[in-house]
Amino acid sequence: MKPVADTTRDETPPAWKQQEGLGRGNLLEQVLSGENIAKAWKRVKANKGSAGVDGLSIEQTFDYLKDHWPKIRSEIRSGTYRPQAVRRVEISKPTGGKRILGIPTVVDRLIQQALLQVLQPLIDPTFSEFSYGFRPGRSAHDAVRKAHQYLQEGYQIVVDIDLEKFFDTINHDILMDRLAKRIADKAILRLIRRYLQAGVMINGVVTQHSEGANQGGPLSPLLANVLLDEVDKELERRGHKFSRYGDDCNIYVRSQKAGERVLRSLRKLYTKLHLRVNETKTKVGTVFGRKFLGYCFRRWKGNTVKIAVAPKALATFKQRIRLITRRVGGRSMNQVAEELRQYLPGWKAYFSLAQTPSTFRDLDSWIRRRLRAIQLKHWRRGPTMYHGLRRLGATHELAALATGIGNRWWHCSRTGVQMVLTVKYFDSIGIPKLT
Repeated sequence: MKPVADTTRDETPPAWKQQEGLGRGNLLEQVLSGENIAKAWKRVKANKGSAGVDGLSIEQTFDYLKDHWPKIRSEIRSGTYRPQAVRRVEISKPTGGKRILGIPTVVDRLIQQALLQVLQPLIDPTFSEFSYGFRPGRSAHDAVRKAHQYLQEGYQIVVDIDLEKFFDTINHDILMDRLAKRIADKAILRLIRRYLQAGVMINGVVTQHSEGANQGGPLSPLLANVLLDEVDKELERRGHKFSRYGDDCNIYVRSQKAGERVLRSLRKLYTKLHLRVNETKTKVGTVFGRKFLGYCFRRWKGNTVKIAVAPKALATFKQRIRLITRRVGGRSMNQVAEELRQYLPGWKAYFSLAQTPSTFRDLDSWIRRRLRAIQLKHWRRGPTMYHGLRRLGATHELAALATGIGNRWWHCSRTGVQMVLTVKYFDSIGIPKLT
């Protein structure tokens, strides 16, 4: 089936608008309402993403649903709908290793998104106020700010919990029990369990699992929060200071002894949920030198604590910039500028909490030196480099000096060339700044 190129057509197939039997008190009917499905489709389309095991793209699925949505909706209502297996995808982590994602079909992403839109407003208000991941109106910045507040108050020993293969080890029975305590619609619960049991396709073979929730579906983050909220509530009951984003949870105490005591109790809480603490990565100790969501914390004058970019995040950033600004491959400066425009603003926005402006100034300076080296290599030696520098206002002596150095582009980028290939010059070709 070929995708249709016409993007001006009606975004809501007529079949979605049929709402026979709609009852607003019935959660399943709220999920299947034409308005909710249309809203879910817009979200799925905006998120883009690749095809699932059926091979249908978003455009192809749109055409498929025109004819098949009434049948799918009927099967969901009758309880006979069976989600398709997810497609296994391995994503390289910046720090090494692989993250395993399960990509549902576009149809199943649509249904999961429709479920999420109805369930999240009901369930989210019941979660702990110290949980920040995958929740409306909350972000990683909020989690880091809360951690920073604890440190300023003197809670500078952290219990840094790492759960071993969290999404892969979620126990279906325990999760469904906790979910049933929040929603009573058995049809919804049955559908969610079937998504948990859909299986994974690897090399054309579907493997069934009795545990795990596939990362990659819209519903998985909400289900993870349902399970982990039990630990949150116990931490709250005991009066602990903590901040959680997804399965990344830090508890802040005043002493090493208190931290060890908290860790022992946490092991019991997680064991009750059939979750395993990664003993290699889980630590109790001073917060300084540990990272949290890409950030770290530094002592400053007096008792002040400042937020900074973690060294590992800086290393990952530099690795990416080196790749973008490599001096091989024959790319133009405009192509390099376009890649930087795609990457730098997002990185800058995420790390905007950092209270270390010198870090960003140094990175800006380093990036522009790499860009000068690229420009010099593009000009290469001889008349082209000489005239290129002269056109930008270089003196005869400076242009001649740079031309005579040879192919040492990195070295040459600091021999006065920065007075010609200035920040203003790079601004003119659209290079973003971090400062």
